[in-house]
Amino acid sequence: MSNLSACIEWQFTEAGQGLPERIRAARDAGFEHVEFHLWRDKDMAGVARALDETGISLTGFCVDPRRSIVDPAEHEEMLQAVSDTLAEASKVGSPPLIVASGFRVDGMSEEEHFANAVSVLKRAAKLAEGAGVTLVLEPLNTELFSTMYLVNTPLALDIIEAVGSPNLRLLYDVHHSAVMKENLKEVLAGRTHLVAHVQVAGTPGRNEPGTGELDWKQIMADLDELGYRGPIGLEYMPTMPMEQSLAATREAMYG
Repeated sequence: MSNLSACIEWQFTEAGQGLPERIRAARDAGFEHVEFHLWRDKDMAGVARALDETGISLTGFCVDPRRSIVDPAEHEEMLQAVSDTLAEASKVGSPPLIVASGFRVDGMSEEEHFANAVSVLKRAAKLAEGAGVTLVLEPLNTELFSTMYLVNTPLALDIIEAVGSPNLRLLYDVHHSAVMKENLKEVLAGRTHLVAHVQVAGTPGRNEPGTGELDWKQIMADLDELGYRGPIGLEYMPTMPMEQSLAATREAMYG
């Protein structure tokens, strides 16, 4: 499981409510990487100790608090959130940091939304460059958030290209992409080099790969053919004890 990353926000709950306990449980299950969501409500000192003790590395957590990249009224708060999260990340190995877009602004044109996103992300990428950290921009889906700005992969990649920083890359979530009826090979073709992280979950339901309707062996083959070699985040909610859940996931993805 060298490239698999357990989402300890939702997984290894049998080990306890705290992330340090879940990190140790992930290590015992054979993981080398973990990830989670927001950090301000977490025991980050305990996380740092557990990472050091286990040798596990973080593949990502979210810029916190989440602020809009398209609403100029929130840009300074967004940049402060990036700065604060970079400082926290430096204590836990400086992993990639996940950025969501925020919601559409009433009365704002598509061109203005795009320009505002590029403008603030150029500034955020400069902060990340100075810290030696990669920001990963994540498109979501309209079933989860009906008014979210960034809900398709091509637009996210267009923004990343317009920003033009090696410290801004894409988090490609197979679940969100599938909900939006995207074709993986089509939306990533020629731009896989801009993808820094991939997350997976069964669709519909957001449970183990193998639940739902997706052909996981084909998805993994497609990612391999496209040249993706980075981490695979298991960002799903288990429907069974973790040992069984992981066995079912591995079978669905790799056979």
